[in-house]
Amino acid sequence: MRKQINAFFLLFLVVCCTACITKKQSEDTAYTAYLFAYFTGNGPGEESIHYALSNNGYNYTALNDNKAIIDSKTISASGGVRDPHILRGADGKTFYMVATDLYVPEQGWNNYAMILMKSTDLIHWSSTIINIPETYSKEFGDIKRVWAPQTIYDKDTDQYMIYWSMLGDNGPDIIYYAYANKDFTGLATTPKQLFYSPSNSACIDGDIIYKDGTYHLFFKNESEGGGIRKAISTQLTEGYVQEEGFFDQTDDAVEGSGIFKLNDSEDYILMYDMYMKGSYQFTKTNDLKNFKVVDDNITMNFHPRHGTVIPITEKEAQALIQKWGSLNKSSFLGFDSENIKANNVVINDEDHTIYIPVKPETDLKNFDPNIKMVSWASCVTSGTKDFSKGTIAYTITSGEKQKTYQVTVHIDRNPVLDGFYADPEIIYSHKTNKYYLYPTSDGFTGWSGTYFKTFSSEDLVKWKDEGVILDLKKDVIWADQNAWAPTAIEKRINGTYKYFYYFTAAQKIGVAVSDDPTGPFVDSGKPLVTKKPEGVSGGQEIDPDVFTDPLSGKSYLYWGNGYMACVELNEDMISIKENTLKILTPDNTFREGTEVFYRNGIYYFLWSENDTRSANYQVRYATSTSPTGPLHIPENNLILQKRPEEGIYGTGHNSVIQSPNTDIWHMVYHRFNRPNGITMGDAAGYNREVCIDVLEFKADGSIKTVVPTVSGISVSEKLTN
Repeated sequence: MRKQINAFFLLFLVVCCTACITKKQSEDTAYTAYLFAYFTGNGPGEESIHYALSNNGYNYTALNDNKAIIDSKTISASGGVRDPHILRGADGKTFYMVATDLYVPEQGWNNYAMILMKSTDLIHWSSTIINIPETYSKEFGDIKRVWAPQTIYDKDTDQYMIYWSMLGDNGPDIIYYAYANKDFTGLATTPKQLFYSPSNSACIDGDIIYKDGTYHLFFKNESEGGGIRKAISTQLTEGYVQEEGFFDQTDDAVEGSGIFKLNDSEDYILMYDMYMKGSYQFTKTNDLKNFKVVDDNITMNFHPRHGTVIPITEKEAQALIQKWGSLNKSSFLGFDSENIKANNVVINDEDHTIYIPVKPETDLKNFDPNIKMVSWASCVTSGTKDFSKGTIAYTITSGEKQKTYQVTVHIDRNPVLDGFYADPEIIYSHKTNKYYLYPTSDGFTGWSGTYFKTFSSEDLVKWKDEGVILDLKKDVIWADQNAWAPTAIEKRINGTYKYFYYFTAAQKIGVAVSDDPTGPFVDSGKPLVTKKPEGVSGGQEIDPDVFTDPLSGKSYLYWGNGYMACVELNEDMISIKENTLKILTPDNTFREGTEVFYRNGIYYFLWSENDTRSANYQVRYATSTSPTGPLHIPENNLILQKRPEEGIYGTGHNSVIQSPNTDIWHMVYHRFNRPNGITMGDAAGYNREVCIDVLEFKADGSIKTVVPTVSGISVSEKLTN
């Protein structure tokens, strides 16, 4: 009997132990998270490998404070690394990464090598450089580009196949493949053509996924519209047939597609880099044929370029967090209160402070910032607090780590608009008794915005988004890009108010007309200014300004970059009066952004100096006794410039508004985003925000220096003397 009991007990122990081991193995191998490997841009230090984590495939958080996880100079010949692609090996524990060896600031877009890397933990990588023209001088000695390599496991040959695009002397770009050697330190076979466009178009950025017996090759077609196409085959290395149509869901330029399967789901995510907008688009599918945009579900605290997403285990995720999961300002994903000016929150890790700017209507006595943390951190402090009495301590934790920040909440009126906008034009409408702001829609890489909006206000403090008033892609037949720097004016014609809207598109100036300040505006059908004035050799035809002389009733249009041009407009306001063109360029400080207004017998001409990407972008002025010059430049004519002590930089491209029936004036201008703009390099020049501050005059009519502020103007300052 005792033997039977002992045997039963031993069997029970074996079953329990087996179950525990199985459960542990399952936990170790189950995919519960996602790793996103990417690079960030074309500038110095941006061509490097970065990591981000997600728990659900939709919400990603950068590791290592969005800094490189590998020094590009140690693994590349050029000093730059782009387009990283990671593959989990067939054994489940070995990882293979390949990348483009290219440093654009020095090489342009020509390169000759790719990088092969191998790891067992996603942290430590061995690497090898493969120079194609040197390795295969006979077959590919003329190669000019070796772009975007990727790896896939060939189950039939038990080998890892690398595929990438190459460009030779006779073009176009063709997708090639070769097998890697056993150690993943070189190529074991000579590259062969994998896919060639049937229309002789350039093909780059290939990405292959296997589903239901078919290999699906997504790639960018550099011609024929430049979108994401697909070819399919039942064999990995040959037989690809291009399918009809494009598979991206946008009209914007795209590249770098990558597709991955969601964990515990039959759905796939196809993502691609909308490189001109500086963002990714995510789409979802379950058949690799029909795709639905899911951008509303996507969040990132970084701006990736061409990368790849792979599923990882909880153990792997925790190892990455242990290595690169910081407990600092990057741990804060956001502040979800709708009253917070989220783009302007200042988190200082040196003194452990957080400054939260909020809108004027915020109740500081009962306020909850709703702090959102990265997945590996949490905020101990929560709920509604009384910030009217000063600073409140907030503690964040990650495992055994802990840090406390002193949080201040303050009402800031600058910037006056939510989001990124620039080149503000302001008018007062006598029809509606409201102010209207007409800015450039900013935040698009390379100033690539394509639409204009307007905002209305009764007091210059609270602004209402009135929506898009002119969309180049829908409303303008002569241009569809670079929607910049508008100007507007209200005119009473035959007893009826009309609104004329002058705008830059594709470095030309057009005009649209409406019966209301909020539109809809109807384009005239052709550009008003298309070329440089005679005798002008440089600059661009941008930055219009419209002004009606209160003494003569004549209206004038000013414009120019590198030069200031002026013409008289005909009474229809949509055509130029012949033989009225004048060049008024004041001096060599003039860059762009002319603004003209009249006060007490003096015509004021304002302009911006330096480049909008410069922290020293600033405003100067001249005066005249006529709207067509000549211009007199005061001795001290610099009236708006940066305030480093307040974190204010890049102040320029202004307009001026007089409150009706008063001598109260305000300057509306843009600045770099505060606080991040000064750290963004050139990107600061297209991530700008609109501010309003007081404009005052001395007794002799000269303009006092305008002080750019964070606090902005109050309602009490708006309309009264």
